[in-house]
Amino acid sequence: MARRDRLDTEDLPKVKVSGESLKRISRLFGYFKPHRGKYFLGLFFLFLTGLTALAFPSLLGDMIDTAEEAMLQDIDRIAVLLLIVFVFQAIFSFFRIYLFVNVTEHVLADLRKDTYNKLIRLPMSFFSQNRVGEMNSRIATDINMLSDTFTTVVAEFLRQSMLIIGGIAFLAYTSVELTLVMLGIVPLVAVFAVVFGRIIRRLSKETQDRIAQSNTIVEETLAGITNVKSFANEMYESVRYAKSTEAIIEKALQGARARGFFASFIIFCLFGSIVGVIWYGARLVNQDLALLAADPTLDSENLFTIGKLIKFILYSVFVGASIGGIAEMYAQIQKAIGAAERILEIMDEEPEPYEAAHPSNISAISGSLKFDNVQFRYPSRPDISVLNGVSFDAKQGETIALVGPSGSGKSTIASLVLRFYDPDSGSITIDGINSKEMGLEFLRNQMAIVPQDVILFGGTIRENIEYGKPGASLEEIEAAAKKANAHIFVDSFPEKYDTIVGERGIQLSGGQRQRIAIARAVLKDPRILILDEATSSLDSESERLVQEALDKLMVGRTSLVIAHRLSTIRKADRILVLDKGSISENGRHEELLAKENGLYRSLLELQMQA
Repeated sequence: MARRDRLDTEDLPKVKVSGESLKRISRLFGYFKPHRGKYFLGLFFLFLTGLTALAFPSLLGDMIDTAEEAMLQDIDRIAVLLLIVFVFQAIFSFFRIYLFVNVTEHVLADLRKDTYNKLIRLPMSFFSQNRVGEMNSRIATDINMLSDTFTTVVAEFLRQSMLIIGGIAFLAYTSVELTLVMLGIVPLVAVFAVVFGRIIRRLSKETQDRIAQSNTIVEETLAGITNVKSFANEMYESVRYAKSTEAIIEKALQGARARGFFASFIIFCLFGSIVGVIWYGARLVNQDLALLAADPTLDSENLFTIGKLIKFILYSVFVGASIGGIAEMYAQIQKAIGAAERILEIMDEEPEPYEAAHPSNISAISGSLKFDNVQFRYPSRPDISVLNGVSFDAKQGETIALVGPSGSGKSTIASLVLRFYDPDSGSITIDGINSKEMGLEFLRNQMAIVPQDVILFGGTIRENIEYGKPGASLEEIEAAAKKANAHIFVDSFPEKYDTIVGERGIQLSGGQRQRIAIARAVLKDPRILILDEATSSLDSESERLVQEALDKLMVGRTSLVIAHRLSTIRKADRILVLDKGSISENGRHEELLAKENGLYRSLLELQMQA
């Protein structure tokens, strides 16, 4: 069974941080320009929070030394200083977080809008070669990864780097000898912890993958429960699910052993190393106290005191924790660069030509259409020729029916009229003008399509009809619904035109969805109408109502009708019979029916027999 894709940040690719990768994503920095003042102010507060963090161990150590010397006034003074440090750190942290989030959210909102606007303006060839789920991931998961990175990770990476550099400097100032001991132990432990942590994350991800596979079995079984029961395969599915759950246990126990070993390692090594540093520092304290006892005239500032030992321990903890955390942050930055590059791939795609190549004063078209020796292959299937020299013309107001076996090129002709694709050779002209010279927005505003599989948006009936003419009044919507034979059933709903249709229109029947789509097309008032097998999947009564609505809609419009049910196109002005990408027959219903060995007659006889 297929495994469900996991749009998870764990799956995002890591990209090596280099001058080249930073140069590639530097274009995103342009989004920061309008907010650079706030961003630099945030960096300033970040620097201040780092300074106040580094001041804490030093002041705490001074307080302990002062307490040892029994100087109450100095103790109070240092306590007040510590309180002031905490207050300022809280203030600096608030402004740092607020400014970074403020800038990041504005930047990512602009990036989301630009990415979405670019995405919906890409040609159909792009969507035929890329999965919708992956594109959704680009806008959702990838941009969310950037949000986390810009808001938290980059700031923390800089802060932790500052703590490491500042901490080591303070350690060296406190005791060079003890610093060398600490740097020989703590970083090794931290690096080992990071490496082992990656192993645990990998095992955790594999466990989640197996859980996802197990959930897929449940979902597929319940969705296809009719098949399960009709084939009496309950036991088979139970065994399959049991094997899946056993696989989860096996991988989860591997992870548990790794986590147990990791916890033991942390307890023994990390705390052991800290004890080792404290032990060595305590010996230095004892040694210097012995010197002071032997010679009271020695300057205590040059001796290693208990307060300095406390300072050293705290700075060691800061440095160790920062080294351990910065590796994970670096990995997050790598993922963010990968996410940024995936977003930039969309931004670099060539959009459809919405503006006219040669602007003219045409405000509308009459609807005459001509194909002249059109050849076409889909970009995703360049080895298969779909249309081979197709030529025909449709006068204004004519109804042209397209029939033929599946795969003969009927829907491809409709896609070319809408300019979802452009022909490889030959030309398509509308009112004598090559369609390539017309702006897509202008051209498609003159057209409407009623497909076989109508997809409605998840809002109200009113919103779905209004999609044909945004901003239309309720009176216009009702008038369009009446022409589409939809008003009667809509009016019977308690909420009428404010009825929610559900995702993809699931709350409505097939015939009702078709009539909503027709009402949408009526409201648009197109010059060229495309009907793509609009009645092929309906019952007889729904087909009658839909066909009546279509007959009204086609009046006065150039119509291309793609049909499998040949009985619905008998009144067409002309019927084009396609076979293997070419027009094999052309004429009215009666003329084509008179051809004894004709393909049209053969298709009609097969349908009558069925």
